[in-house]
Amino acid sequence: MARGNRFIALISFLLILNVSGVLSVTFTMINKCSQTVWPGILSSAGISPLDTTGFALQKDESRIVTVPTSWSGRLWGRTHCSQDSTGKFSCISGDCGSGKVECSGGGATPPATLAEFTLNGANGLDFYDVSLVDGYNLPMLVVPEGGTGGNCSTTGCVVNLNDLCPTDLKVTSEEGSHVACKSACEAFGDPQYCCSGAYGNPNTCKPSAYSEFFKNACPRAYSYAYDDGTSTFTCASATYVITFCPPLSTSKKATKYPEAAELPLYNSTMTYLGGGESLEDGGVSSSSAMRVSFLQFLGGAVSLFILLSSSAIWRSI
Repeated sequence: MARGNRFIALISFLLILNVSGVLSVTFTMINKCSQTVWPGILSSAGISPLDTTGFALQKDESRIVTVPTSWSGRLWGRTHCSQDSTGKFSCISGDCGSGKVECSGGGATPPATLAEFTLNGANGLDFYDVSLVDGYNLPMLVVPEGGTGGNCSTTGCVVNLNDLCPTDLKVTSEEGSHVACKSACEAFGDPQYCCSGAYGNPNTCKPSAYSEFFKNACPRAYSYAYDDGTSTFTCASATYVITFCPPLSTSKKATKYPEAAELPLYNSTMTYLGGGESLEDGGVSSSSAMRVSFLQFLGGAVSLFILLSSSAIWRSI
């Protein structure tokens, strides 16, 4: 009788584990940046927060975070963080406003590169993407491992865009370094850039010169709100490795399933056109001298030579 009771108790315990969502997925976060990165994590509305919502990752350090299989939310990297004399913690890019290392329900203050996940969604698939809709602050790579179903493709934005960012989108620290790149929505608040108001649907909200700057550099990342077709990926039963500042030499191989991802992770060569007007003005001044330079990726390093007269527009070649 006692043996039977123990068996029933064990079955009940396993059922409770399953119903409560204890079955889990691991996210391994790796920092390959030259500086410390403070990841922030935000669960979606109605989803319980994880055991940690923020922590520090030193250069070359990694950390495994366990999440329920039913979890959805987003994560990002905060940079240039410090604590003042009162103990308040804040970051120049990606700050979540909590005043602490733990974000505790606070989301990323734009601009920030976001990795977004909905686990065990439609047909049991995980849906994931890397989004630049709210701007950019760090290169990020998401790699599913051991997955089945879906296309299980690697995605991300592996190019460092902070120095390459159009002038009217750049975020600069007090020391003068470029720390982030705004979205056009944040920079100008125009409904056509924000996909709001009359532009709040895929028929009226189209790519802009600014969103195409992001898309040309990072073809698999979201560049504006309705950029779904080339930016959302699926997998099932995978674990995920999220790398900040991944070496370009190791991220060239896009996916375990090459046929599932037609777009490259980055464009290895882009043309820079300098002119007399900003991207918002729609072109370059005919009276300005046009100068061209090239962005080249060699062995994982970026050699960029920029000659400019004022502002910039980008196009891929």
